[in-house]
Amino acid sequence: MPETMTALFGGAGPDWTPRQLPVPDPGPGQIVVRARANALNNADLSQLAGADPTSGGTGKEYRAGYEFAGEVTAVGDGVDAPAVGERVMGTSPGSFAQYVLADHRHVLPVPDGLGHEEACALPTGLLTEHGALTVAGFRPGQSVLITGATSGIGLIGVQVAKALGAGRIIATTCGAGKRGLLTRAGADTVVVAGEQDLAKAVLDATGGRGVDVALDHVGGRTFAACLPATSTDGSVVSIGRLDTAESTIDLDALAYRHLRVAGVSFGFTRPAELGAVIAAAGRALLAAVADARVRPLIDTTRSFDTAAEAAERLRSHQAHGKVILTVP
Repeated sequence: MPETMTALFGGAGPDWTPRQLPVPDPGPGQIVVRARANALNNADLSQLAGADPTSGGTGKEYRAGYEFAGEVTAVGDGVDAPAVGERVMGTSPGSFAQYVLADHRHVLPVPDGLGHEEACALPTGLLTEHGALTVAGFRPGQSVLITGATSGIGLIGVQVAKALGAGRIIATTCGAGKRGLLTRAGADTVVVAGEQDLAKAVLDATGGRGVDVALDHVGGRTFAACLPATSTDGSVVSIGRLDTAESTIDLDALAYRHLRVAGVSFGFTRPAELGAVIAAAGRALLAAVADARVRPLIDTTRSFDTAAEAAERLRSHQAHGKVILTVP
């Protein structure tokens, strides 16, 4: 293993900057992974913009990235699994680097036949969508609404719901041209935002009953529309805010339908909790990943040398699926 590595940093300008750092050594409970591919998330862009001193950001430098896939090269004390040489996919702050230091609980094994580019695009989607369905109390046979379903994580959500036995899946998109993408992913009904009233379309598709579970990746008015679109005693889970973090809701829809509303954000401040969420997602979904029932849609693959182009592709809102960086 070399002594130094390349990592991408934010905080010096509008784009990530490559730097040379020592290769990390694992501490107790940690592993080191030779990363082969990284996946971009919307959080990467908001963090980059927030630190950009040329546009009013903090100027505080940080190591970028969250999702990765590669091979384990070293393990710390107390780590029984994964073993050195095993291929893993996982999540860890500062993962845009040739060698990633991670909590051993925050990775999953990569199934045979799955490449690193696809593997790195899965961890956040698997843990978030499975975790949200768990919070909602989802059971096989129930109907599920997924908003913002053509986002990278939303597409995984559709496939996860299908793999777990959802009875009917209703998915939303902002463009009619993406209907086919969602039906191929497993959606039974596609609602085009801006062209259809969400609550009415969902009620029409469910015989007036509404869905059992609504997973909202959009926020704003879309989150508010999820309440009257959800059945009595159903659950609404706020996952993302592709639109806005503010929403004005109808409390009658909440109260009269006896809805349960929850918000999820599976960050790194509670390592044991995150580890449990990842492990549960692995137990439930790795078989579906292995047989291709759950696979990410890859929009664009770039290298560390063209990371600025990868970020711009994600900023454009034109990406269909995940944007990937290959690691040299």
